[in-house]
Amino acid sequence: MAIKACWVLFAALCLAVGLYPGSYFLAASNFGLRALKSSELLTDPVWNAAFYTHIALGGLALAIGWTQFVARLRLKRPGAHRLLGKVYVGAVLLSGLAGVYVGYFATGGVISASGFVSLGIVWLYTTASAYRLIKSRRLEEHRLMMTYSYAACFAAVTLRLWMPVLTHALGDFISAYRVVAWLCWLPNLGVAYLISRRQLQARELVPS
Repeated sequence: MAIKACWVLFAALCLAVGLYPGSYFLAASNFGLRALKSSELLTDPVWNAAFYTHIALGGLALAIGWTQFVARLRLKRPGAHRLLGKVYVGAVLLSGLAGVYVGYFATGGVISASGFVSLGIVWLYTTASAYRLIKSRRLEEHRLMMTYSYAACFAAVTLRLWMPVLTHALGDFISAYRVVAWLCWLPNLGVAYLISRRQLQARELVPS
């Protein structure tokens, strides 16, 4: 029961944060984090194209990516699993590339920028590796790499969970943002490692 509740909460967070970028398309141009950007950057067509590509496709990847870990879908509807996987990979590649570019302009300077650019690179690498592995039919390695990929994707959720805590603790949004640029994803990779290691140990205990 507890595991099911955790899955429901996990899926709800992914869907809620995945759909949140839609508010940027409906609100004023200085909505949210855009309010902290310079007017010069807000009128830059390249930055705007990258920003909206990143949030729209990143939101899509977050909203559908969790389904790749649902065993029932993978086993009973493999076609849907593969289709959603391809959509996820395509969304990540475009969102990740745009995110690396947007990351260079992150609020908070070089500390924030290096954190978000590093996240983008890790997200791109793990996703591309997962795709390459499944094309080679290396299923276990594919699942491992997809776990890391979605852990990086889930940074969109953990960022929003950490920000109010850090802002309250540090008393300053910019300081909190510099910390969260790293804290939103590095622990996620640690959790992904522990999950993958536990699954590997469980499979080793199953008699062949």
